[in-house]
Amino acid sequence: MNPTDSLQTLGRAADAPAPLVRVRGLHKRFALHPERLLPWRFDKRRRAWRRQRIHAVNGVDLDIQRGDALCVVGESGCGKSTLARLIMGLLTASDGEVSYDGQRVDRLDAKQWRPFRRRMQMIFQNPHSSLNPRLTMRQTLEEPIRFHHPDWPRSKIRHRADALMADVGIDIGWGERFAHELSGGQRQRIAIARALSVEPEFIVADEPVSALDVSVQAQIMNLLMDAQAERRLTYLFITHDLAVVEHFATQVAVMYRGTICELADADTLFAQPRHPYTRALLAASPRLEDSDTEPLRLSDEDPPPIETSSGCVFRERCPHVNARCQRETPAALVTRDGHRVACHAVEEGRIS
Repeated sequence: MNPTDSLQTLGRAADAPAPLVRVRGLHKRFALHPERLLPWRFDKRRRAWRRQRIHAVNGVDLDIQRGDALCVVGESGCGKSTLARLIMGLLTASDGEVSYDGQRVDRLDAKQWRPFRRRMQMIFQNPHSSLNPRLTMRQTLEEPIRFHHPDWPRSKIRHRADALMADVGIDIGWGERFAHELSGGQRQRIAIARALSVEPEFIVADEPVSALDVSVQAQIMNLLMDAQAERRLTYLFITHDLAVVEHFATQVAVMYRGTICELADADTLFAQPRHPYTRALLAASPRLEDSDTEPLRLSDEDPPPIETSSGCVFRERCPHVNARCQRETPAALVTRDGHRVACHAVEEGRIS
């Protein structure tokens, strides 16, 4: 059978439910700093000088269904956090669309965003910098409740803040403490409680456990999973560690230099990774069981994601690169079971 017989271009089945979050053709470009060496290059086609740009997010397409936990993984600098901030409206996209529950949100101003802020919340990577050092933990939780429920009496707001602290395993007596008086794990629990305070439907968690000890990581991951089960939450989870999300994610998207290389449900991706970069990440992730798979050797060359006109973004490091990879950007292809991969070697059958 031809290896491409089971592949089709990216699309969604007609009977599939509408996603809660829909991202199409999302791009974010940043101009190189003027003081950087050679921030300009000559465009031969236009016969003019152009400022070089970093392509942080490069044509991303994603669907996040209600109740799912979509985890985006990749090395530092691949654009994961930029993607999260674009979806949350903290950055303005260069091109593309972001829709939430059927409504476009990528071009809203601050006032138009307000009703969506209650439904969409974010947990940041560093709780020490994301918490106001001048507020106690109880004040930190009361502030968003008061903003979104201005008619609530003070006693009800206080009771809600105390209930949130109890939900995330923080002693109510610590409510009068400031952020610097808590450990990293305790601060992250408060950050999670703050995100839950307005009863959102969708939470973006940007590397919420990367700065924590391994034992504390497990506690925070269990807390996030319990919150999802109890509150029917939908997650976009950002991380560089595949091991963290193996038992948490319903779907996993692998990102490299601003591009989604592979996307599949978690069980399929861990059992049958297809893209060379995904295989390299899995090979580098410590596992308890022995593996008979030979570690994939990648080139050390990894140039910055400066705008390029064509070619696969992984071509400089891929052991399966050929002439087509150098000149042609691979299209995102989807198998019948929903496994999506962008790789010429997979399409041509050079990788099983």
